[in-house]
Amino acid sequence: MLWVMKKPNSPLYQSKCAFFSQFLSLNILSSCFSISFFCPYNNLLYFSRIDEENKKKSPLTLSQRLGLPDFVSPDVWRASVGELLGTAVLVFMLDNIVISTLESDVKMPNLIMSILAAITITILLLAVFPVSGGHLNPVISCSATLVGIISMSRAIIYIVAQCIGAALGALALKAVVSSSIEQTFSLGGCTLTVILPGPNGPITVGLETAQAFWLEIFCTFVFLFASVWMAYDHRQAKSLGLVTVMSIVGLVLGLLVFISTTVTGKKGYAGAGMNPARCFGAALVRGGHLWNGHWIFWVGPAIACWAFYLYTKIIPPQHFHADGYKHDFVGVIKALFGSDA
Repeated sequence: MLWVMKKPNSPLYQSKCAFFSQFLSLNILSSCFSISFFCPYNNLLYFSRIDEENKKKSPLTLSQRLGLPDFVSPDVWRASVGELLGTAVLVFMLDNIVISTLESDVKMPNLIMSILAAITITILLLAVFPVSGGHLNPVISCSATLVGIISMSRAIIYIVAQCIGAALGALALKAVVSSSIEQTFSLGGCTLTVILPGPNGPITVGLETAQAFWLEIFCTFVFLFASVWMAYDHRQAKSLGLVTVMSIVGLVLGLLVFISTTVTGKKGYAGAGMNPARCFGAALVRGGHLWNGHWIFWVGPAIACWAFYLYTKIIPPQHFHADGYKHDFVGVIKALFGSDA
């Protein structure tokens, strides 16, 4: 090696250096190959990484998109208990507010009723949100399913729990009010018309079916568009905070109750329901004329949910960021027909 050190600029020196560098490179490559080939741990890491990438790229099955495992998930059923109890308290409180404000001698009972309803809804949403997400309303569960926040199976469990809870809340209210108040105010349920005594016999007063139907669609869509939208979009929910988002939801619902009961000005019309479970609970317990036009309080919100879902598909995707199940209705249909998309 001394003669190389003495003649660094000679051609022989340069050729020797080139040969030596190639020799080192081959040795390093062969060493790396032998390590990766004969070391089981490295092979395990490599192939597990490939498996994870393949799982991400593999299409979801129809069962996964529908969320069928949710039917046997204890966590989902525990969360549904929160929906059941929360909806029961919601119906008991709201129907109590309706009866109390209408029976009082205030000049604008609709305004007082709307304010109290907004406060009550906000408090209950904050109480139930950590348990189940704070739906308390088939409208929220249905729209969350269409958008892809929760699975269809979870939505079915929630809606059944909400309807049972609404019936329990109505039963609790019936147990504490007199029969005369129950008959006069229809347990604070969703009504289109009421029968009142007239000079020539009983008369029916209220809102026409077509008007109530369109009002139900418009109010429910505004409810989803103006408030629930913020809860679905994780960027807005994170920037505004949980308390602010839930307060906005309660405020918007209170405003819509005030508008629907004030603009129509029809005695006998209880205003837009915007919660089919609440309407169902009072109708199941009280019965009678509460079943007249009851379909409006289900079909109207359902149409509004579909309209809201179409709106989320029309707008540019960068304007709506929803984290969660991400198996929306289009994804379910594609899986049903065997599409990999």
